[in-house]
Amino acid sequence: MPPLTKPRVICHMMNSLDGRTILQRWGRDVPGRQAYETTAATFDAQAWLCGRVTMEKDFTKGRQPDLQPAPTPLDRTDFVADHQAASFAIAVDAHGKLGWESAYIDDDHLIAVLTEQVPDEYLTYLRGLGISYVFGGAQELDFAHVLDKLGRLFPIQTILLEGGGHLNGSLLKAGLVDELSLLHYPVVDGAATSATVFEQGPAPGPATRFRLLGVQQLAHDILWLRYEVLPAS
Repeated sequence: MPPLTKPRVICHMMNSLDGRTILQRWGRDVPGRQAYETTAATFDAQAWLCGRVTMEKDFTKGRQPDLQPAPTPLDRTDFVADHQAASFAIAVDAHGKLGWESAYIDDDHLIAVLTEQVPDEYLTYLRGLGISYVFGGAQELDFAHVLDKLGRLFPIQTILLEGGGHLNGSLLKAGLVDELSLLHYPVVDGAATSATVFEQGPAPGPATRFRLLGVQQLAHDILWLRYEVLPAS
């Protein structure tokens, strides 16, 4: 078996001083949003990766997929729709719930990450829109396998991992995060129900250690911290 071809994964997030990530609680106008995009651009990543809840909240706005009967049964093989794309938005949607209007978010070509449990009707729906997809497992996602496929099938060398907290926590627990980029916004959220940067549920992995790479003060009293993830000892 050839070696895995994992893109570099940089978790890039904005958080409150108490580690929360639900910006909607911080006021109607959060001036740090532009700083988030500006700092993200410095990594020259070819793709960004979000979980289903984040994609639904920020992009699909709860839209339901328009499913039609599949004309023929479909094999569970990966599908590359746009062979010319140079930048990508990757949606982790294990059960095929997201409803899209097109195959692009701005200029980024969409790639759906699915399990083999997704019905043929949803695969037909994605193909009809021209959305690429990869399978990450029969019933559960193996993120090492997913990243290997993304590196092999697409021109992706660096991925920005942008939440939510459970997706971030899953990749960190699996040892797949290489770097952490945090923009500390000067507010205390205080809500126990607000997600944190990394969520690992009732069965967390061992504590992860980091090495500081840099600190920079930005406008609006935002502090930008960059860390390298240290290998488990």
